[in-house]
Amino acid sequence: MKKGFTLIFGLLIALAGFGQNEPDLQNKRLISSLKKNNISDYSLLEELKVVNCLENPSEINGRFFKVSENPENNDVKYVFVGRVNSCRAGGCSISSKTHENLESEYFEYCIFFDSAKTVKQVDVFNYQATHGYEITAKGWLKQFIGFSGKDSLEVNKNIDSISGATISVFAITDDVQQKTKMLKSIN
Repeated sequence: MKKGFTLIFGLLIALAGFGQNEPDLQNKRLISSLKKNNISDYSLLEELKVVNCLENPSEINGRFFKVSENPENNDVKYVFVGRVNSCRAGGCSISSKTHENLESEYFEYCIFFDSAKTVKQVDVFNYQATHGYEITAKGWLKQFIGFSGKDSLEVNKNIDSISGATISVFAITDDVQQKTKMLKSIN
């Protein structure tokens, strides 16, 4: 009886984890990306609160961090680690009330920013969608380097589209743009 209760309790906790909008901060690829940017562990990161710049803070789907002063951190001063949700059919936003009950797919990624809050690197570390994995290519992600929020990012203009990855391309492009502007609004 005790083993059965423990099993059911464990399954409920696991299922609750699937509905979260928070990315897996212990993902090996994420930890590797942090280390490549001279962030050896999470003790070098201080979480930033962004409640003042949003109507609904739960729409962030991730966390912003400020990198502690460390001479080895090079030029990375801020990190965003987040999740992008999209519908399987059509790329609708999960945060939209009209699509709340639709089955979704997602990917998790991080953005590294310099002291001017300009994008230095984007890395997709956990791709769970069925199509569009081509956006994980480092060569394609380099297009976001240097984005400061001053101009806008537009697919087929300054961001290349990818055949078969349309939903993912638009999703990450919109999210990088939104998160960069959001970071700029934080003091």
